[in-house]
Amino acid sequence: MGDFTWVLGIEDTSVHPPAHFAMAPLDEYDLTEHTEHWRADLTAARDLGAGAVRYGVNWPLVHTAPETYDWSTLDERLRFAVEELGLTVIADLVHYGTPTWLDGSFADPRYPDVVAAFAGAFAARYRGLVDHVTPLNEPVTTASFCGLRGVWPPALTGWDGWVRVTLALAEGITRSVAAIRAANPAAVIVHVEASSLFATDDPALAGEAEHLTAIGTVPTDLVLGLVGVQHPMHGWLLEHGAAPEQLARLRADPARIDVLGVNYYPDLSPRTLVADGTDVVQIATDRWTDGLVTSLRGFEARYGLPMMVTETSIEGTDEVRTAWVRDSVHAVQELVAGGMDLRGYTWWPLFDFVDWSYASGGRNVEEFAVPDEVVAARVVGGRKTPSLRRMGLVRLEEQADGSLQRVPTGAAAAFGTETGAPANRLYNVVTAAADWTP
Repeated sequence: MGDFTWVLGIEDTSVHPPAHFAMAPLDEYDLTEHTEHWRADLTAARDLGAGAVRYGVNWPLVHTAPETYDWSTLDERLRFAVEELGLTVIADLVHYGTPTWLDGSFADPRYPDVVAAFAGAFAARYRGLVDHVTPLNEPVTTASFCGLRGVWPPALTGWDGWVRVTLALAEGITRSVAAIRAANPAAVIVHVEASSLFATDDPALAGEAEHLTAIGTVPTDLVLGLVGVQHPMHGWLLEHGAAPEQLARLRADPARIDVLGVNYYPDLSPRTLVADGTDVVQIATDRWTDGLVTSLRGFEARYGLPMMVTETSIEGTDEVRTAWVRDSVHAVQELVAGGMDLRGYTWWPLFDFVDWSYASGGRNVEEFAVPDEVVAARVVGGRKTPSLRRMGLVRLEEQADGSLQRVPTGAAAAFGTETGAPANRLYNVVTAAADWTP
């Protein structure tokens, strides 16, 4: 990638539970029909002016058995993206799920070695074709879904579960980075983490907001070897089951990352804490570009690393999304002009995706409160329309036969304008949607 790169991402959540977990698979490539339309989707990313694409490798489907890999799908897609379209691929190795044969998922004692073996095998196979690699997307979010709230395997709960999963993720990332660099010394490691912005108007909850914000830094601190005995969360980790020798091992053998990816959604990432009886509820609170700037400056101050926005978008009308393209891009440009080392901007997702509750029978799986009527509306007679999250530059429109047509929005045109996409390509994307759908 160059000094600054425009990036598009394709939602790639891939959770295929081991057989003993009573959970349905969640594969966004299948749900959004990217599995069928991947050529057109990747071409659309190029035509909208992206120089790179964040792309998931669907680890559960590639790593079919210990030391056994099926690269056939990736071979075709990655070569098409790089050699035919000229895109740089930032490979997303793990996006919330593990192979089905890894019985304990992220809590399986084999996990750190297994994921490192996969990362090394990937890096060796695609060296020179795909050199930008994200070992694992959003460790703090993965730990929440898989370790704190029992949504996805290994379905642990409570802060003990969160710590157990987080430590496994950190070990997996550090070993994966080592394996990637051994196989491909030219690799660029893009570590991607979610923003954690908590606030409250209730003085009684101020300490909780501060604590949750601190927890959001723990996974990256662990990966970078920053959690020593003086770290403010060291004692808390020990209280919740961390072994001193594991913390010492991570401290002594940190990962070296090249770019810190920051994921921020203006209407989802900032949370306001409110009391609901004896419970504390997180309310997603739109902080628009103020939250984006605050998040990026916080990561910059804490880690001092080159950064890029690796996910951002907003759910809403075409007009709302167009406004976020304009305002978020301008905010990033102002930060770059002010001296921040930002290497790229990613709109995620390129097209709408199916809400994760679809695979959970409509149950809300988010950390934050979602109105009951919204959750209830998401599963209606097997139709996907109620579950489609309108966050893409491209709308997914469900047809009578259940198929999903891709329809570019005004936000796509705005993104293309910002990236300086060639007029003929932008015209094809924005005005000739029929040509886009195979």
